[in-house]
Amino acid sequence: MRTGVITQKVGMTRLFMEDGRHIPVTVLKLDKCQVVATRTVEKDGYTAVQLGSGFIKAKSVSQPQRGHFAKAQVEPKRKVAEFRVDAGNLLEVGDEILADHFRAGQKVDVTGITIGRGFTGAMKRWNFRGLEASHGVSISHRSLGGTGGRQDPGKTFKNKKMHGHYGVERVTTQNIEVAKVDVERGLIMVAGAVPGSKGGFVMVRDAVKRPAKDLPMPASVRKPDKSKAEEKAGS
Repeated sequence: MRTGVITQKVGMTRLFMEDGRHIPVTVLKLDKCQVVATRTVEKDGYTAVQLGSGFIKAKSVSQPQRGHFAKAQVEPKRKVAEFRVDAGNLLEVGDEILADHFRAGQKVDVTGITIGRGFTGAMKRWNFRGLEASHGVSISHRSLGGTGGRQDPGKTFKNKKMHGHYGVERVTTQNIEVAKVDVERGLIMVAGAVPGSKGGFVMVRDAVKRPAKDLPMPASVRKPDKSKAEEKAGS
């Protein structure tokens, strides 16, 4: 099991293929995705890598976080997340993951926070059909209908689909195909839509149900420039 990556959703566009087809894709950008810390069985009881991505000013980071990033000798990161990995796929602190960590044609699982839509009715939230447009129905065409409030069962069951807050949920879309990878610009283009709003952070992992072969192990990384890190530490 390899690590996933933290990406930022740029938006949607389309790719024109050599056979004349065009594919709608979501563009995901790797913004200096680096290893901030590692977890080992001896010390933490499990193996994982902690990644950081996105730029944030040092003054906007808490003092403990500032020390955490300083220990790793990496710039402060806006988003930090952990990915479980096998012991043989642990990375070194400071490694930067590149876009060719994934291959065109492979399947990935994408996790993001859905767009918030506020308080919505049952038709929009759960795709209910609503009531009839005629036959005595008046004013309540978009209502959800009965919820079980008479003598039998005499109550509304828990988890009944009703109107309420819609969106801002962690959602994973599985088996999305990687359409193209641009290493120079740090872009990963996946076919179709993914959960999340523009500018939001999205986690991309190898598909659990559709494992791919011939992938860079443990990851496609760029090693940190130790000379620059030493200069910063000395200053």
